[in-house]
Amino acid sequence: IERAIELNGVAVEMNREAFRWGRRAARDLEAVERLAVQGDGGLEPAAPATLDEFVKRRVADLTAYQNATWASRYRALVRRVRQAERALGAGDEALAGAVARYAYKLMAYKDEYEVARLYSDGSFRDRLAAAFEGDLRLTFHLAPPVLARRDPVTGEPRKRAYGPWMGRLLGMVAKMRFLRGTPFDPFGRTAERRMERRLIEEYFETVEELLAGLRAENLVLAVETASVPELIRGYGHVKARAVAEAEAKKATLLERWRAGGDAEAGPARAA
Repeated sequence: IERAIELNGVAVEMNREAFRWGRRAARDLEAVERLAVQGDGGLEPAAPATLDEFVKRRVADLTAYQNATWASRYRALVRRVRQAERALGAGDEALAGAVARYAYKLMAYKDEYEVARLYSDGSFRDRLAAAFEGDLRLTFHLAPPVLARRDPVTGEPRKRAYGPWMGRLLGMVAKMRFLRGTPFDPFGRTAERRMERRLIEEYFETVEELLAGLRAENLVLAVETASVPELIRGYGHVKARAVAEAEAKKATLLERWRAGGDAEAGPARAA
């Protein structure tokens, strides 16, 4: 893979290091995240110390991502889970932590509007200014749904290089995010976007089912079930395969849940 990066001849050292850090993250993600926080000159905030801080940050993120109503839906779900967990006398809030993490992950899926917002809200420019000096000319490598051509072999959209004018267009797209998920959403009709919206609604339904039958004896199984979105990664066909794997695991866990089982549940995950 590293030889292929060299042969590609584009940002070789940066891409080689990205690949190596990816391998390290696959082995010990927490260690890599700690190093990232320590070593990036303060560009990223430190990891939240409490669940309250975690939720507060995610509410702010979701407000910027969509709007306050979207963020309120997330906050209300986490609040309900925390109340149910506390009623059981569970002190570590493992289920609330899992729901806080994975509801956010599903609700903040990175679509065209979010990519546009991240490029145009000023933070990207700030990071560039902190890393480079002088005048910069940006080239965007994208595969827009309407403009991208299909690879004749794989059938997947092929990325193209776009000049600095794309930055202005992205700013316009970011302002249109109020269309996300509505009948007027020009990007929302693809199979991937429909799948992402479906996953959100199904996750909320799953959490409701867990809350309805939650007991101290099945709390670990509830946490494992709520953590299934951890398996969902990537974009396009890669994400579709990951979703299929996650849905198969969720079906197995819910079958055990509905049968009243909990003995085989794996270790709990928390935020």
